[in-house]
Amino acid sequence: MVVMPDFFLDRLVTYEGDVEQLSKILAEVAKRKGGSIHGIKQRELRGGNAANTAAALAALGAKVHPIINTSPLGLYLLKYYLEPFGADLSHVKTHGRMALTTSFELTHGGEKINVMMSDLGSLSEFSLNDLVPEDFKLLQKADYVCVFHWSGTRHWGTDLAEGVFRQVKEKGRGKTYYDTSDPIPKKEDIPKLVNKILLKDIVDIFSVNENEAFCYASQLNKETSRLQKTLKPDELAKEYARILAKNLSARIDLHTTTFSGSFTNKTETIVPTLKVPVMRVTGAGDAWNAGNILGDALNLPDHCRLTLANLAAAYYISSPTAEQATLPKLRKFCLEQLNEVKR
Repeated sequence: MVVMPDFFLDRLVTYEGDVEQLSKILAEVAKRKGGSIHGIKQRELRGGNAANTAAALAALGAKVHPIINTSPLGLYLLKYYLEPFGADLSHVKTHGRMALTTSFELTHGGEKINVMMSDLGSLSEFSLNDLVPEDFKLLQKADYVCVFHWSGTRHWGTDLAEGVFRQVKEKGRGKTYYDTSDPIPKKEDIPKLVNKILLKDIVDIFSVNENEAFCYASQLNKETSRLQKTLKPDELAKEYARILAKNLSARIDLHTTTFSGSFTNKTETIVPTLKVPVMRVTGAGDAWNAGNILGDALNLPDHCRLTLANLAAAYYISSPTAEQATLPKLRKFCLEQLNEVKR
């Protein structure tokens, strides 16, 4: 399985309060011309959709090949984060700058949210020109080719995804998996993305959350604004996914905090998420993608595949150490959840 193109070094800042409280404290510090705020939990983690999904897939037993451009320090950190899982790092390039993100986790409206501030490093310039002949051979042999973080590839993201997916479709044998992440930072290019990639028959599986589903559905159906006034959030997300499935050839795999679903123009499957203690929200979608991809590779029925994806995400967000699940640990976790339900 190939994943590309992003790796970030993440600093996770956990604030035990809400947006208003943090804003007030920051304002107070600014009034006294600067100073320290002590007692804020922080940790450094592996970040980036491709790198996180690679770790989650490799932990589940898949053979993963990241294609990433970072710095020599970035490669050193990737070895630390991914080599224990058995990931192949021979396609990682080191002629760039490492990407960095500071992610604030706090509450808003009673829910945990994350606000990420990123230095994209060399990701913003990543293009097909960064791929060497060995990379293209890998794309042709891979069972799955997964492209992530469209908005982070600021200049060539659409061309990169189009070129990679066409290479797979014309010369390869695997499936193409696309998760753009939040497209809003590059919203002016969303129409181009829709026309050059989504409306073409080059994406097999399109993974979205509810916000991403709305962004793309609104490009395809002008009724989305009206729907927002009449439907509750969960039903709204499903309707966005139905719009995408009706207009695109890709299978639409939707993940939200309360359910996940698979949609085509003929079928629809919904599976509720698990209720677990939420230790973090950053990276949940990457763990979900890994479970979803593995379930697809195993040819599981839709409801089983979505359950596997939900379990992988639930294990990760409830892990005190941000641990990715192995299959034995996921099996044990599943049994624990079943016992909880029986109680």
